[in-house]
Amino acid sequence: MKSKLRDSDLSKLVTEQQNPRTLHLDEMTALEIAEVINREDRKVADCVTQALPEIAKTIDLVAGVLANAGRLIYVGAGTSGRLGALDAAEIPPTFDISAKQVLHLIAGGKKALYSAVEDEEDSLHLGQKDIARQKPSKKDVVIGIAASGRTPYTLAALAYAKKKGARTVAVVCNAKSPLEEVADLAIVVDVGAEVLSGSTRMKAGTAQKMVLNMISTGAMVRLGYVYDNLMVNVLPRNKKLRERGITIVEKVTGVNHEKAAHALKTASGRIPVALVMLKTSASKAEAERALNASGGQVRKAIEIIRNASGLKGAQL
Repeated sequence: MKSKLRDSDLSKLVTEQQNPRTLHLDEMTALEIAEVINREDRKVADCVTQALPEIAKTIDLVAGVLANAGRLIYVGAGTSGRLGALDAAEIPPTFDISAKQVLHLIAGGKKALYSAVEDEEDSLHLGQKDIARQKPSKKDVVIGIAASGRTPYTLAALAYAKKKGARTVAVVCNAKSPLEEVADLAIVVDVGAEVLSGSTRMKAGTAQKMVLNMISTGAMVRLGYVYDNLMVNVLPRNKKLRERGITIVEKVTGVNHEKAAHALKTASGRIPVALVMLKTSASKAEAERALNASGGQVRKAIEIIRNASGLKGAQL
């Protein structure tokens, strides 16, 4: 694709405007600076509220894709790319899904995660090249993240993915952007001018973080990887997480700490297996079979065993 973007377009973006509420920032005290940033930050959640219908559609889209062995691929540059990388890194261990199902692409590659590589975000070629390596298909959903909505790298990646049949979503902070036009679905969060003009790592970045959290967490809930509001699929790989796992088992089943720890040990550290065992008095093998049959959903696995045992009316 050819770039139709002009440098002069940048000054017209809402996120590049000078904020009249933060004029004379350089003359403020430290407390005044903190107060004005805090006042602006409080507006972000209200801006995200306006995009909830599109966020909800994306949650269901991502859940459907992952349920059918597809992939969620985040694409972005700079702050946007790092936020996508952060969410992609945290989803697999939190919900015990394969890291191969949640990926991220950032302009400049891994080095861009900890240092600035601004020039590479201007490359349409690199955006297309990086997404092409992932071989996107109709099984996948690709989410392009860009505060401006016009980052060439992200725009090219999203356009290529769409051409290959992938569903595409744009997360932007400027309305009627090129990225919004390319995507199947657009989440537009108009946070307005930044405290520091053009510094989209601030309100825009906060808005993007909130949106990505909603999408990934919401999709995992829809997939059944959460019981009530507990992260029952978390992998207890360290001391903190092992203790969290025991606490989750205690809360769901009502057993004491010792019994919860023993159940987790019997379940080879897998919280869902321990929960199904304790809630139904099933063996480890029975609990594992029920979880496999339910697609890993604890509540459905419990229901499967109870129905088979004639305990359909029992509380889950």
